[in-house]
Amino acid sequence: MTGRMEGERNCTSDAKPKQPARWAFGFQALGWQAEEWLRGGHSSGQPTAMPRSRKAPPRPGPASWHSQSRKSSPVRPGGGSGGAGGAVDRRLELYFENLSKRKTQIMEKKENNRKLRVCVATCNRADYSKLAPIMFGIKMEPEFFELDVVVLGSHLIDDYGNTYRMIEQDDFDINTRLHTIVRGEDEAAMVESVGLALVKLPDVLNRLKPDIMIVHGDRFDALALATSAALMNIRILHIEGGEVSGTIDDSIRHAITKLAHYHVCCTRSAEQHLISMCEDHDRILLAGCPSYDKLLSAKNKDYMSIIRMWLGDDVKSKDYIVALQHPVTTDIKHSIKMFELTLDALISFNKRTLVLFPNIDAGSKEMVRVMRKKGIEHHPNFRAVKHVPFDQFIQLVAHAGCMIGNSSCGVREVGAFGTPVINLGTRQIGRETGENVLHVRDADTQDKILQALHLQFGKQYPCSKIYGDGNAVPRILKFLKSIDLQEPLQKKFCFPPVKDNISQDIDHILETLSALAVDLGGTNLRVAIVSMKGEIVKKYTQFNPKTYEERINLILQMCVEAAAEAVKLNCRILGVGIGGGIIHQHELIHGSSFCAAELGHIVVSLDGPDCSCGSHGCIEAYASGMALQREAKKLHDEDQLLVEGMSVPKDEAVGALHLIQAAKLGNAKAQSILRTAGTALGLGVVNILHTMNPSLVILSGVLASHYIHTVKDVIRQQALSSVQDVDVVVSDLVEPALLGAASMVLDYTTRRIY
Repeated sequence: MTGRMEGERNCTSDAKPKQPARWAFGFQALGWQAEEWLRGGHSSGQPTAMPRSRKAPPRPGPASWHSQSRKSSPVRPGGGSGGAGGAVDRRLELYFENLSKRKTQIMEKKENNRKLRVCVATCNRADYSKLAPIMFGIKMEPEFFELDVVVLGSHLIDDYGNTYRMIEQDDFDINTRLHTIVRGEDEAAMVESVGLALVKLPDVLNRLKPDIMIVHGDRFDALALATSAALMNIRILHIEGGEVSGTIDDSIRHAITKLAHYHVCCTRSAEQHLISMCEDHDRILLAGCPSYDKLLSAKNKDYMSIIRMWLGDDVKSKDYIVALQHPVTTDIKHSIKMFELTLDALISFNKRTLVLFPNIDAGSKEMVRVMRKKGIEHHPNFRAVKHVPFDQFIQLVAHAGCMIGNSSCGVREVGAFGTPVINLGTRQIGRETGENVLHVRDADTQDKILQALHLQFGKQYPCSKIYGDGNAVPRILKFLKSIDLQEPLQKKFCFPPVKDNISQDIDHILETLSALAVDLGGTNLRVAIVSMKGEIVKKYTQFNPKTYEERINLILQMCVEAAAEAVKLNCRILGVGIGGGIIHQHELIHGSSFCAAELGHIVVSLDGPDCSCGSHGCIEAYASGMALQREAKKLHDEDQLLVEGMSVPKDEAVGALHLIQAAKLGNAKAQSILRTAGTALGLGVVNILHTMNPSLVILSGVLASHYIHTVKDVIRQQALSSVQDVDVVVSDLVEPALLGAASMVLDYTTRRIY
């Protein structure tokens, strides 16, 4: 009976299906391997392949398996039912579990091994010379990488050579061309160019969706690229980070470093700089400069034809100069003047010279004007060009008698050939260099530059490999392959260890740190809540009681009331301040028991009046508001206080202000009391001058303006000549006593100890 007839007979069977219909579909899809596995041809739960000599049995037709899945159980190999069927069921479950695991593993492997989509963005002729070797390396390994090339910046400008053409000549497909340069060649144009790039780049990055973007160096275009990629959650590999040159390029380079996730540096010093900038050491690769991979294999090529093409048929090797000078954007005027002096020196030196146009930085337009003003483009000894392909440029500098200017190429790449270099100005002053480089930091005269030319021209120095050994690209490609896209995108900084932060409570954060300030006036007692910013949140004033006990009790009562109110005002009271202060090196002096600067209790007379401290002859016993109130009351009781034009209401207590008023109206005794008080204060200040030798004395309070002239007189009469020039001033603060008292608390309780 044919298989189809058997299938039809099974379809009419009364047997109820015991297995899910999906198993029948599984058999249909897997064919004979599943059937063999169920018959026992398996090991360790894995399907066993049929021996090569044995042909696979034909798969059942779709119609028969489909009908089985709907109406009956699958055919059990070997026939029969019962216990054998249960064993088959279990085998089938294990098979599908195993199949699911293998499928997951395969998918994970494919995910892990998928091509890395790399976007290389190049902005100008200089960065392409560094990026091209990496691009060639990526292109040579299509099984690992997909390359997208974005061209922007001066590449697309005719005045700078339309250098995008060399990218096409190198057989790279340019995915996107972005015109991002705003012409003007000044500072504003550079800023506008960055802004224009930031506007255009998001659409490009959204379309390309790269896994990683490679950005080179320190140009303003590169800053726009890094900013865009970082904000769009695209990983950034920065080439040549950590280096130091000496201009605004340093700031841009380090800014890109902070945006980048991975770093390829060229020297050990650059690597250390990156680590010092808190970059993760595991994401830093010391590879060397990619351009060196081409430099170190280029010198033996046919160079004479290149020299003749650019400089003329009559020029010999080592008998010409290459000049490349760029504006310094932080000092454009000086860099233009230096370029003018350089051209004058080259004219005087009278050697064939290849002059390359400057880059597109602010000031380049003025430099080109200088070239044309001096007729460089038509001078028989000069060849002025906008661009030289990198392969040919290598040959030109390798066989030049000297290179002059301020290009990074002079201090980096040219060292590989031992060609003499004259580095002008400060643009590259921070770079590591070989012995072939002669710095002329202050290139302010033609003669100085001319002397440097005489010293350097025609020499041959040892070749330097500071910036690379010719194997940077293989290292970079290996580094790219090691990048795990499953790692968190958020970069982490490796900050040096610091003291653990103290845990804080949100209630404390929201509180206003404050102090209670107490002012013991002759007439009034005052307590204030003063914030950390020096703001008086709330002030309390009471008449000063007559007795010491009443006074102390009232002060305590006012402080308790203020502290309770501070809770309602969300102010955290750190302490209570009373007294004067001495400031040394911008900090208050507190003393061993926090009682320093009790200036009011400096003794100025051994037989003076009693003081509230229990001693005699203190400054406070003479010059405080309470002391003047005491003297005013004595005069008033003796009817010697009031003069014509004065009156004191019966319900008003006599105080210091009445004494001052009487003195102003000509009361001689009142004037004598104030003079004595001022003299006592002045003597106290003289003692402080002789002890501390301060540069400034500040008198504060209501009475300060009445004492200052007397104090100055006493200093002139009593102080040593070495301290008589001290400045004595009256505080112009509205509440100096309260603010001063509060500052003692706030300064001490919030002082940071390093």
